[in-house]
Amino acid sequence: MVNEVRPGPVHPPKGGASRRRRVRRLSRTPVRRLVQAAALLLFLHLFLHASWPYAGGFSGDALSRSETVPVELFLWLDPLVGLSAALAARAWNVALIGGAAVLALGMLLPRGFCGYLCPFGTLLDLADVATGRLRRKGRAAVPSPGGEVAGRRWTSVRFVLLAAVIGAALGGVLLSGFVAALPVLTRGLLFTAGRLELGLLKNWGMVAPADAGMVLSLALFSSALLLGLAGPRFWCRHLCPSGALLSLPARLRLVRRTVGGACTRCGRCARECPFGAIGPDAVERPMECASCRTCSGVCPEKAVRFGIAPGGAGAGAAAPADAPGGRPSRRAFLASIAAGAGTAAAVQAVRGHRPPLLRPPGSVEESAFLGLCVRCGQCVQVCPGPVLRLAGFAEGLEALWTPVAVPSHAGCHPACTACTQACPTRAIRPLTPEAKRRTRMGLAIFDTALCLPHRGERDCRLCADECDAAGYRAIEMRPIRLAVGEAPEGVLSALEIEEMGRIQAPFLKADACVGCGLCEYRCHVANVRQRRLLERSAVVVDAGPADRPAPGA
Repeated sequence: MVNEVRPGPVHPPKGGASRRRRVRRLSRTPVRRLVQAAALLLFLHLFLHASWPYAGGFSGDALSRSETVPVELFLWLDPLVGLSAALAARAWNVALIGGAAVLALGMLLPRGFCGYLCPFGTLLDLADVATGRLRRKGRAAVPSPGGEVAGRRWTSVRFVLLAAVIGAALGGVLLSGFVAALPVLTRGLLFTAGRLELGLLKNWGMVAPADAGMVLSLALFSSALLLGLAGPRFWCRHLCPSGALLSLPARLRLVRRTVGGACTRCGRCARECPFGAIGPDAVERPMECASCRTCSGVCPEKAVRFGIAPGGAGAGAAAPADAPGGRPSRRAFLASIAAGAGTAAAVQAVRGHRPPLLRPPGSVEESAFLGLCVRCGQCVQVCPGPVLRLAGFAEGLEALWTPVAVPSHAGCHPACTACTQACPTRAIRPLTPEAKRRTRMGLAIFDTALCLPHRGERDCRLCADECDAAGYRAIEMRPIRLAVGEAPEGVLSALEIEEMGRIQAPFLKADACVGCGLCEYRCHVANVRQRRLLERSAVVVDAGPADRPAPGA
């Protein structure tokens, strides 16, 4: 008997749940909790250890590890990452494979990624332990989705966000990096645990200063956690567009929830469901179910079962309770797509009005880069300089949270290809060390009005020495003549006057420069920060002449 249970009232819980009851609740689905714990530990290992470039010093082993360990694994598994990037850039990306696999998994375990594998969802479950007591004391005014029409209208928000993201992607602008689950998580960890790791284990001077972009990212991340005050897994149930996309295969699911005749309509399954997927009549709403099986664990009569439904995929009609309120109307869905496309058109209208940004080596051309980059921050986490930072509002709203190189903070190590291996959508193409040394990020430019030798103030060859040590040899020292005043007759010889009128000054060999920024970094550290001889570096890297091919080229 499938879902044949007469509607009945849901009895309210008797008082607040004790700590002991919460522990029992965690133990009702031991397999799920074990899988969740393993997935979260793997994610943290990849992000905080495998991505950490200083584990054994910057060595050949570290470089080899960056090429073989898929630190971007979980970003591949967020289906919205690959799909939206492919639509926005009009280019294939490797994350499509992982996303397709997760969507296919949805036929066996609807939203199984949300319920079992998503590290963000597991963190939300952990946060719910802390926020649950406050929520039960009545501090949250947002309605629960468990059978309530108002709450189920909240659930439709994630589909509205999904439609807006898809509409913008069709217009060539990527918005998923702002709202998709895994980019929000990785960027939040980069700005919290990543900064602590860099400061405590390496050097606090290497930690980039906070800016408004970082504050906004942390606000999004912390809000997702604190929304547990409004209900368990509030972000997953109501706001996550990745979860909305993962809900779509539910109509083709092979494994279905069934309720037997032993059901007494006690309502425990509806109350305990962390995803609000069960109505007051004990019937599931398929597109909200995450296959967590909490309902079968709490059922006192063991009336809830999960198994292959007769007739295979799509067998059985959707429960009536699934129809109203859980998804937006067709008009709202189309309006959201149009709003996303309109946003993309507005962004495209102002694109190109800003000077080019200095991107990581191997980056594709700028318009495709903005379409492929999901603002996850994984490239910044693996950068050993770290020369890479996430752009703030100063670089423009469309470029917000995309990686930019800041040579005044660090130079790009000539043997490092870590960022090129870690990009989940190949906005940064994978490069070998040999190819990376031939790939131009930009071009160094000397300001002769600032450069100490060119001004005739003192000898300085720091930039040339740094470039030679890196093996590029793109800066050579040449003698230049300086204006020398009249010397009293007989005080200096002609040879001495000649020597006083010459000085060795740096000149760029443009065909050998790749724009790594090591020269700018050395000048900035020595002459600006330490000696205070200059207000700014006398050599800077210009992003204009970079090698930026089209995707797939």
